[in-house]
Amino acid sequence: MNRAILIIMLMSTSFWVSSQSVFGKWKTIDDRTGNPKAIISIYEKNGLMYGDVVKIVEKGKEYALCVKCDGDRKDKPVVGMTIIEGLEENEDGEWKGKTLFDPEQAMTFRCKIWLNPDNANELKVRGYLAFIYRTQTWIRVEG
Repeated sequence: MNRAILIIMLMSTSFWVSSQSVFGKWKTIDDRTGNPKAIISIYEKNGLMYGDVVKIVEKGKEYALCVKCDGDRKDKPVVGMTIIEGLEENEDGEWKGKTLFDPEQAMTFRCKIWLNPDNANELKVRGYLAFIYRTQTWIRVEG
């Protein structure tokens, strides 16, 4: 009986911890229109955060190419593109770095990413250009 209780406690603890992670799939929400745009897979590699576009959910843009991009990204599909690169976690649980790429504008921003302290299914994503910033709320996608 005690073993069963211990197993249940460990399983529920691991579920709680995983639901508190910034890693996983997130639906981006346009902060100006409120419409969903894409699904981003955020993962950790060598202690740093990365994020790839896995699906575009905005109608009519499912197969969008990065037409405004330069260099290696020029005219490449947005799906599969890495848009978050090399962010480091600080002591507050925030991830910061210099690479949050917006394929629609073909611009790279400094950024800060953190879980909403009031709702672990919301990810706050803030992009900075000089002293101006915008913050989007992304929604966790199950599965």
